[in-house]
Amino acid sequence: MTLIDVAFSKKQVSCPATSSPSPRKPAWVVDDWLRHKLPIQIVDPEPVSREDLARVHDRDYVDGVLDCRIPNGFRGRDADVAESLSWTVGSFLTAARLALDNAKVACSPSSGFHHAGICSGHGYCTFNGLLVAAKRLKDDGLVKRVGIIDCDQHFGDGTAEIIDEYRLDWITHHSHEYFLEYPRFGAGPRFLEALPGVVRGMAACDLLMYQAGGDQHQNDPLGGFLTTAEMAERDHIVFSEAKALNLPIVWNLAGGYQSPHERIIEIHRNTMLACVDVYCG
Repeated sequence: MTLIDVAFSKKQVSCPATSSPSPRKPAWVVDDWLRHKLPIQIVDPEPVSREDLARVHDRDYVDGVLDCRIPNGFRGRDADVAESLSWTVGSFLTAARLALDNAKVACSPSSGFHHAGICSGHGYCTFNGLLVAAKRLKDDGLVKRVGIIDCDQHFGDGTAEIIDEYRLDWITHHSHEYFLEYPRFGAGPRFLEALPGVVRGMAACDLLMYQAGGDQHQNDPLGGFLTTAEMAERDHIVFSEAKALNLPIVWNLAGGYQSPHERIIEIHRNTMLACVDVYCG
């Protein structure tokens, strides 16, 4: 039976004083997947180094955050957040390597990447794990081109900043200003109709990174415009099109802020169910 690789360690979980579920969500989601007996296998990730983080971030920023001298993306200086960050990014890099190794798919149950720029973080994002992973894989000669489909409800401004500043023209980045391009309600069919073409536009890439943001849901307090069924269809489209292209895909959780947290856990479960249906069915 095919199992979906999930790069996860409890060391990537932290508990800062924040309303965001992001620091705790990886453990909740993995526990839910195991409780529902989904066909996954947990793979221990390796943490990234400060040198890895400095591939796309200012070194003083990296050291300041990790030494708890300057605020992280949660606007605090919590030691447990600092300790978790190298594991969170390491989870995504490990999952990316797994997807390349199996030439199919792998998951990093992580959030908090795309608002992190070269020397700043906000919106619950401290380090840009997407671009740290992409740069490390490129430097190691494992990829020539990387695609990013960011389906978080909010624009990946940090990702765009780093790509533009460092002229990373080997990365194809797709991220919407959803609040401007799609009305709050009723735009799901138009969005879903365009999505297959977005994935096919990544055909020349060696790896696709997919942010399966839960905050695109219409009930999210910081989103969104898709129904539960449309969210599931979104995920199925991305996985199916990537598989048809023989394009390895690594995906993560990204945003999602509904309360109680069981509602966002269900959305992330549906993403894994779509992944299982495409790759294990």
